[in-house]
Amino acid sequence: MSDDLNHPAPAAPHEDEADFDARWETLMLEMEARFGKRPDLNALLLLIGIQELNQGLTTFTKEQKQDLMHIATCRLFSLSGHYEKTHVDEDGWPHYKLLRPVPFANLKEQERMLKWHVLEYFNIDYME
Repeated sequence: MSDDLNHPAPAAPHEDEADFDARWETLMLEMEARFGKRPDLNALLLLIGIQELNQGLTTFTKEQKQDLMHIATCRLFSLSGHYEKTHVDEDGWPHYKLLRPVPFANLKEQERMLKWHVLEYFNIDYME
């Protein structure tokens, strides 16, 4: 984890944008092969939320989908020490507490931070 609280550490100290983009493309190709279409970032967040809920596939309301995406975001940012899972409620939904604020970033930086966390979550390494 980075000592700099404003930015997550790259997966490898020498990772440049080309390596990062290659890792992201590797994940996208794996997801496309698995699900038959290329997911966007919101679809990945929903997928991670469903995986973290661990109750299998079911029909979710719009509000539940928003909650699943929130769970995914908390889980992802727990990888860099921003959140911590506190408990699972009686319905099986995980709950997190904020340990330190996620740094402010513009939209492009937010997207990159999320993508970096998604890559770490799925443990995607780029092999040259």
